Amino acid sequence: MKPTDSELEILQVLWQEGPSTVRQVNERLAQNKDVGYTTTLKLMQIMHEKGLLTRLEEARSHVYAANVSEEETQSTLLERFVDTAFRGSASKLVMHALGNHKATPAELDEIRKLLDQIEKQP
Repeated sequence: MKPTDSELEILQVLWQEGPSTVRQVNERLAQNKDVGYTTTLKLMQIMHEKGLLTRLEEARSHVYAANVSEEETQSTLLERFVDTAFRGSASKLVMHALGNHKATPAELDEIRKLLDQIEKQP
């Protein structure tokens, strides 16, 4: 399932902070943009219905947690992006990214190590 941009923002808060109330998530989101409590509440309710979040009812407040991992979500989004934007070509993605972004020596070392690991795999 592909979360919307707003849903991704909520997931990122929950991945970083762990289980949180709507108020806690809303306060965190409000640090970067103008967002109302009821908007955050509705989005989190929808995300719960979609299975993206779990909800624990503690006293009067509900505590929500991400029901999908950050790594799983990133993999799904990246796979879809590569398929749609680069017609499934990982090499086109890498070439485009390196062509448009000045990689630091440390980043290039990481890329070389990753390529070495991939080449050693059976």
